Amino acid sequence: MYRALNFNAGPAALPEEVLKEAEKNLLNFSNTGMGIMELSHRSKEYQAVHDQAKTLLRKLLAIPDDYEVLFIQGGASLQFSMIPMNLLGKDQEAHYILSGSWSEKALKEADKIGKTVISASSKDQKYRLIPEYNQNDIPDSAAYLHITSNNTIYGTQWKTFPSNEKTPLAADMSSDILSRPLEVEQFDLIYAGAQKNLGPSGVTVVIIRKELLQRSSEKLPAMLNYNTFANNNSLYNTPPTLAIYLLSLVLEWADKKGGLQQIEKANEKKAKMLYDAIDESEGFYIGHAHKDSRSCMNVTFNLQNEDLSREFLHKAQEAGFVGLGGHRSIGGCRASIYNAVPEHHVEKLAAFMKAFKNNN
Repeated sequence: MYRALNFNAGPAALPEEVLKEAEKNLLNFSNTGMGIMELSHRSKEYQAVHDQAKTLLRKLLAIPDDYEVLFIQGGASLQFSMIPMNLLGKDQEAHYILSGSWSEKALKEADKIGKTVISASSKDQKYRLIPEYNQNDIPDSAAYLHITSNNTIYGTQWKTFPSNEKTPLAADMSSDILSRPLEVEQFDLIYAGAQKNLGPSGVTVVIIRKELLQRSSEKLPAMLNYNTFANNNSLYNTPPTLAIYLLSLVLEWADKKGGLQQIEKANEKKAKMLYDAIDESEGFYIGHAHKDSRSCMNVTFNLQNEDLSREFLHKAQEAGFVGLGGHRSIGGCRASIYNAVPEHHVEKLAAFMKAFKNNN
């Protein structure tokens, strides 16, 4: 069966094993005579899927018992609003560290709800690196500190995270969750749209420290209140059942791979292939991110001029590569190498890059 050399930034590649398993169940899931997307979300068959997804998330990420795991719709973009609506008090400030376009968008939504402060930013350096920040500049009274752990557009990634026991830390991990081991206790809220490493678009995972739920006002609309999801096992309304089913299959796949330590090793190996192709090209390829901020999920680069970049993308498309164009806001080239992108696909891309350089 033909499978594209898929380097899309999101929705992104899913494991082939997962797609094959899902294909078997589209018409008849668990001998119900119905596809998974046809089942009632109140049925025992779907409940088992729902609970399995939560159980595997807790296992793979080692999520402590004092955290809730929520399944919410609306993508990470809805969380840009839900976080300040639930956590930002009237007389408090929300602090944001800007490392790319998505953190800018998160800040923009929070500005509509309450007072915000930019604690650090690398915008003046074209977001080539994770910005330096001074923890002492963030007061203990801050409602929370928000970061974006991986920046898909610019190809940068946090390697270590801020630490302040008195300031809750919220992180958008949409593009690198499940790609490496994580100390969940470092964070008070983690959220991630599924369409990179977790599954298809349609479901967003929110991991929130239970004590933070006390901040949510009863005056909030039900579907914008974290307690609505926490108190109803994310089944207050009809959840995205098919997306959660595929999420559970992806988590099973990750577990069989040996968990996050093995997945991290595979991701580092894939990233090294492409960064070596850039670094050994004698300036033919120009990496966007500083070396100490490079992402293992999104490898961003340019060629020496726009004409050459267009030729590269054209030849890559002819060779069967998909999704190598940079984000429309900045152009250039980008290879997204999430968990499900096979190693041999990355090997082919690295070889193509070297051959294209030799021919030009």
